[in-house]
Amino acid sequence: MDSTTMELIQNQAVKKGNVLETARIAGIMAAKKTAELIPMCHPLNITHVSVDFFTDTIKSSFRIEACVRVLGQTGVEMEALTAVSVAALTIYDMCKSLDKKMIISDIFLLEKSGGKSGDFVRTK
Repeated sequence: MDSTTMELIQNQAVKKGNVLETARIAGIMAAKKTAELIPMCHPLNITHVSVDFFTDTIKSSFRIEACVRVLGQTGVEMEALTAVSVAALTIYDMCKSLDKKMIISDIFLLEKSGGKSGDFVRTK
């Protein structure tokens, strides 16, 4: 994103409100609604969802990470990916009047444990 847009977000000066907190709430809500959005995903009894933002002032960007937990033997990677996607879309929506050139990119699974397919850690 443009560095001016990033500065406005960090200073909570975007007219629509606190961008990162709104995006956090949107991401959490999205994780809980994944089964309604993605065909073939089944509803889960999610026990924890967090969405965190990490600032990269050099690249003028935010890295978004979601952590989802559930009791039981199923993976929650779709819920985490949905949370990140919706959080990013919320940032775009709240700032599009300031910066239509923002880019959402590189959404991927970083790490998971449990579930049918077992553990996974991205190495590169």
